[in-house]
Amino acid sequence: MAIDPYYAPTPGGDIAFTVEAPTLKFGVGAIKELGEDAKALGMSRVALYTDPRVAKLEHVARARASLEAAGLDVAVYDEVEVEPTDRSFKAAAAFAVEGKFDGFVSVGGGSTMDTTKAANLYATYPADLFAYVSAPLGEARPVPGPLRPHIACPTTFGTASETTAIAVFDILEQEMKTAIAQRPLRPTLGIVDPAGLMTLPVQVVAANGFDVFSHAIESLTARPFTRRKAPETPALRPLFQGANPYGDIASLEAIKLVGANIETAVKRPEDLAAREALAFSGMLAGIGFGNTGCHVPHAMSYAVAGLVKDYRPEGWPDDHAMVPHGTSVILNAPAAFRFTGPACPERHLKAAAALGAEVRNLPLERAGEALADQVISLMRATGMPNGLRGVGYGEGDIEALTERTLPTRRLLDICPREVGRDDLRRLFKDAMSYW
Repeated sequence: MAIDPYYAPTPGGDIAFTVEAPTLKFGVGAIKELGEDAKALGMSRVALYTDPRVAKLEHVARARASLEAAGLDVAVYDEVEVEPTDRSFKAAAAFAVEGKFDGFVSVGGGSTMDTTKAANLYATYPADLFAYVSAPLGEARPVPGPLRPHIACPTTFGTASETTAIAVFDILEQEMKTAIAQRPLRPTLGIVDPAGLMTLPVQVVAANGFDVFSHAIESLTARPFTRRKAPETPALRPLFQGANPYGDIASLEAIKLVGANIETAVKRPEDLAAREALAFSGMLAGIGFGNTGCHVPHAMSYAVAGLVKDYRPEGWPDDHAMVPHGTSVILNAPAAFRFTGPACPERHLKAAAALGAEVRNLPLERAGEALADQVISLMRATGMPNGLRGVGYGEGDIEALTERTLPTRRLLDICPREVGRDDLRRLFKDAMSYW
């Protein structure tokens, strides 16, 4: 492809990529328009999903007031679990089935938006939970048709779930994460109101910011779509296609915004402009990886979150051990970027420069290391844990972490380098500590 040598045609590789842009509304105060937006989508009886902590915040009150002012019947489900599980997905779906709703609204973080996607899916097309879950853990059965309208209103900015067609959850018995990744899950509309971020604790802001730029860096450095086997028919082209020129544009801008604003947002919590920039960066990263996909840091993160022992991070609910998603991703990222650097060094240098690193005259063979160093510098500046040891893991856990990462083929297959069992062992060892 003449746009970029990275997309040169390969024998048997795909010849096209698909652009699936989400419908989004962005702006301070935009939540006030929720009711009219819901009515325009044909909603009359609405399920409003949130979690117990967010339910007490003004953003939920504004959302509900807007819906009711538009004359809509609203029922609130405020039992969403942070870092949802197969158990919590089933409970949320049961509420949706019993309520006979014609529309859904989610107000909260990625856990709430993903839970609402699942509730909408299983209320519309009832099935065993694992029917629609990605292989090899689930059947990967195609969703039969469109879902009911869903308006996603994020109060965090890391997951960008308002832009994506994926719902992630923990399988409790297997102590690992998996996902439903199918196009009909993408919300009908995302309303990104940066005012909703002002109540976020600084630790949550940091974890969200790292999730955003790991999304964006992984998207930028993913295996190009031209190196993925061409589908037998256009309908079989996957949701996550690999790196493509459309995703590159959104991802690079997201990286720049995070690099320029994350320290300010953490150190000056009252700075609305910094949080507004981060909200926009999250939305852009979601547009990028929503078409491209993520690779090694996210694949490793599922095991890190699933095997958590007794880590209880400041700023999150402390009723159970957890490694927040953004944290579980970024703890692996420096090790992963050292590993992927040789596969596409120019792209790793671009990402490092976008984060603020000085890369002039830097040899290409140091690209992955330069990006890793810049990420580590920002981790230290924002108080993130020092690698996997910082959240309770040790070298004795490497084998279990590796085994739980191997099934995440939809992520590992997008990596610009082949990733096997021995590679993952080395990566987890490298990720144990950084300073």
